[in-house]
Amino acid sequence: MKKLLNAPSDLVKEALAGMALAHPGLLRVHVDPAFLVRADAPVRGKVAVLSGGGSGHEPLHGGFVGRGMLDAACPGAVFTSPTPDQILEATRAVDGGAGVVHIVKNYTGDVMNFEMAGELARDLGITTETVLVNDDVAVENSLYTAGRRGVGATVLVEKICGAAAEAGRALADVAALGRRVNEHGRSMGIALSPCTVPHAGKPSFELGPDEMEVGIGIHGEPGRRRAKLEPADRITEMLMHPILDDLPFQAGKDVLLFVNGLGATPLLELYVVFRKAHEIAAARGLRVVRSLVGPYITSLEMAGVSITLLQVDEEMVRYWDAPVHTAALRWGV
Repeated sequence: MKKLLNAPSDLVKEALAGMALAHPGLLRVHVDPAFLVRADAPVRGKVAVLSGGGSGHEPLHGGFVGRGMLDAACPGAVFTSPTPDQILEATRAVDGGAGVVHIVKNYTGDVMNFEMAGELARDLGITTETVLVNDDVAVENSLYTAGRRGVGATVLVEKICGAAAEAGRALADVAALGRRVNEHGRSMGIALSPCTVPHAGKPSFELGPDEMEVGIGIHGEPGRRRAKLEPADRITEMLMHPILDDLPFQAGKDVLLFVNGLGATPLLELYVVFRKAHEIAAARGLRVVRSLVGPYITSLEMAGVSITLLQVDEEMVRYWDAPVHTAALRWGV
């Protein structure tokens, strides 16, 4: 294992310290329990948007803390859910009196711990709403979850909900919008290599030099099948067709196309995938009106790609285009 770390047990704590030093104008880091909040939190009268999950998926979630996106993020240990006390304290830190939206990826630990934290927050008089993200079409159940996994659409939900909250929308409206984004988004990924969790010190699974895992999860969970490596266009077809068939997406509709790198895949290759995915979407009669390309929800150093397609309406596009200023996503400011 070759990684830029000191002791594995200190990895998340030291990374958070680095984020605090690198982005003092954007966010603040609370040490015990660990969470990040936007620099001006709490914003009085504004709905707060909070998310979290295991570390190792950066920039998700801490990289999206800032104006126009998340008010707070709770990082667990690598590939491990944050604890209820982390989530509760972060909720308290960002509550501006208008309530807090919890955006939760559909993994068993995340769902359980956010649910417990939400109940405790309500006992303290803080109103919360939960938006569950479960956009992965690859498998119905996996090692980490009952039902579909939450993957790439999480980034889109966080951006659009964050912008709606920034615009002054009410708690129920922000949550309903997030649920609509999730309902109209679908994702699927493929791995070309495994990743190594620092505490384990060895790859989380094995792939032969000519193999790929179709439908991989962001923690290295098995997908639909193990297959021989194919050219980029064929791989893109393997991802796009299940996505398109699942919703199903309607000809003549507008979509946002998000091609995501899982950690070790260069942008050069991601744009090759985007080109083919755009072609396939157009052949189905879809208009790609917005796009995002890059490593935004990763799996440590895993090589691979995921594709997320979101059927957008005018409201979603407006909030997608709204100004955002975070460590990992910035436009309009």
